[in-house]
Amino acid sequence: MDRLYAPWRREYHINNKKINKDCVFCGIASSPEYDDENHVFYRDDICFFVMNRFPYNPGHFMIIPNRHVGEYENLNEKEVTHIAKMAQIGCKILKDFGADGINMGWNLGFDAGAGIPGHIHLHMVPRFKRDTNMMSTIFETRVYSADFDKVYEEIKKISKNYL
Repeated sequence: MDRLYAPWRREYHINNKKINKDCVFCGIASSPEYDDENHVFYRDDICFFVMNRFPYNPGHFMIIPNRHVGEYENLNEKEVTHIAKMAQIGCKILKDFGADGINMGWNLGFDAGAGIPGHIHLHMVPRFKRDTNMMSTIFETRVYSADFDKVYEEIKKISKNYL
């Protein structure tokens, strides 16, 4: 697979002083004063919703438990139930955003594709008609066709109808 040169990722992962060095998600969970900067658009006592910094499609966000837990089977019953209910709301948000379909998924462990395997997170990925095209099929390159900050603001606005 081809590599896309993205040196700005280092700044986010390594040099961001506002993020916990041990776990980026724990840092975000414990820093509500940076919600806009971190693109968090909802939080409660169990979880938070945050835009994926490396989205598959515009509108891709994650639902993340506040508690540091790396395995699905170690979520407690209250967390499992609450996050499942929040995922239903997430589907409504993405449909209002214009999604024609939605992929939801947990990448459980590094070998399953988890970029941050130590803190579980549920991906909510909107899918749009014809979002797979020549670039992804032939060139194995994704094109993000929207302004990330504008998408965040739109998702945040839509979410207020449900959260």
